[in-house]
Amino acid sequence: MPRAPAKPPAAAHSPRPTERNRKPSPLPRHIEIRQRRLPVTLSAALKQARKRAGMTQAEAAEGIGIAPEVYGRMERGGVLPSVPTLLRMCLILGSGPHELMGFAEVEPGQSAPGVNTVPPGLSDTPEKRRLLRRLARLDSPRIKALAGLVALLLPGR
Repeated sequence: MPRAPAKPPAAAHSPRPTERNRKPSPLPRHIEIRQRRLPVTLSAALKQARKRAGMTQAEAAEGIGIAPEVYGRMERGGVLPSVPTLLRMCLILGSGPHELMGFAEVEPGQSAPGVNTVPPGLSDTPEKRRLLRRLARLDSPRIKALAGLVALLLPGR
């Protein structure tokens, strides 16, 4: 019984989109360009905000609630965050979404508008920042218990 000629793989028949055969986008060109540049824009802004906050990548990832490897990929422009993750990034890094997405820059040493700041001396070391992030996860009764313990540890008691 004669065999039918083998078909080439489907990928061989689907040409890569080129300028000539690319379907026109319904989006205005300036939006397309911004969207295409978003990973690079976000990665640079994330790195700047993290350094301004005095955090390592691992500390930022822990505060945001994602794996350090995922945060690293975001800082390198390899992956974009979900909207809820973007919100946590803004809160943990002290940056607004406008800054992270490239709409407005915040000068180094300045926080984005509306971001709560920690009083000086409470976040000047990685250990203090780590402790503050962990404290933020505690409920009120545990905070009160911990405050009592801290009072006992203070000199002059």
